[in-house]
Amino acid sequence: MPESKPYRLHPEVWLEIEAADDWYLERSADASAAFIAALSDAFENISQAPERWPKYSYGTRRFVLHRFPFSIIYLDDPDVVSIVAVAHSKRKPRYWKARL
Repeated sequence: MPESKPYRLHPEVWLEIEAADDWYLERSADASAAFIAALSDAFENISQAPERWPKYSYGTRRFVLHRFPFSIIYLDDPDVVSIVAVAHSKRKPRYWKARL
């Protein structure tokens, strides 16, 4: 199995994760934990095979979470996977473009 590529999160991604997790936590601690676990698994899957997920907009790729209405938008750079957004699927399309 090939070695995982390191990944880094754009600083605003942390704010997106925190806001979404706060929303889930207000409703259920289990939902919050499941959301964080899904993100963690997704980041690991992306770092292991970043080319696996389809090309998206502006040279990015997109990993769609199945259990939650979010997509992970990232750039597959030569030495690192740059995660530019954890974007809600029904809000502000391509708002993250300025982060590229």
